[in-house]
Amino acid sequence: MSDYETLLLETSDGVATLTLNRPDRYNAFDATMVAELPRAWAQLRDDADVRAVVLTGAGDAAFCTGIDRDAVPAGDGEYTFDPYTYTDPGEALGPKTHGMWKPVIAAVNGMACGGAFYLLGEVEFLIAAESATFFDPHVTYGMAAVLEPTLLAPRMPFGDLMRMMLLGAHERLSARRALEVGLVSEVTTADELPERARWAAEAIASQPVDAVIATVRNLWMAQELSRRQALDLGNFLLAAGNSSEALAEGQRFFASGQRVRPNIR
Repeated sequence: MSDYETLLLETSDGVATLTLNRPDRYNAFDATMVAELPRAWAQLRDDADVRAVVLTGAGDAAFCTGIDRDAVPAGDGEYTFDPYTYTDPGEALGPKTHGMWKPVIAAVNGMACGGAFYLLGEVEFLIAAESATFFDPHVTYGMAAVLEPTLLAPRMPFGDLMRMMLLGAHERLSARRALEVGLVSEVTTADELPERARWAAEAIASQPVDAVIATVRNLWMAQELSRRQALDLGNFLLAAGNSSEALAEGQRFFASGQRVRPNIR
């Protein structure tokens, strides 16, 4: 199914697995990946057979380490910047930027740093291997950390986010600490990571799609708008999510006598 140079894309049973596939470069993004990710999100968004997505990185060393610095043209030491015309390459990476409201679960193994947060800042939740680490080296290399921490701000306490940004390459957040501060929802072994992420995606994909997508849109809206605005607009999402098809599918499941055996986290 995959016809990408820097990505792997596989779909089965309503779940797509999208893998950043540059393990020799720690899955850092170059110009090709920046061009391919928007196309992949649009493909997944428009594929009616896909109900949930697992986003991960190839290999054991890294989920993603941001921009591939070897792919950045060398300059002559002069630096000019026009904030009115500048387009950051990372802004095109995330699913929500491309109207992808189907749930995306990140399965993080190894390093996740810098520009990786363009992706992690726009997923529904993260599951991490015990080996995962999170850090942002921008300030260490003379760059302001601005857009990435803005995306992470709703996910982390202010002090922990500020510490991670200011310490740069000098400190890495462990998977366990990331769980404690709420950046990560679950920590597992590296061997079990694909299975745990797949389980969550399959459970989500088994439920009525309209209800799931409306719930996703509502929660993103709720964190970005005022409380009153979100509540006022919530009626429109109730109308969309409580579709006749979704309600009928849910009623059939209930009437069948089947009951979910829940995971206890």
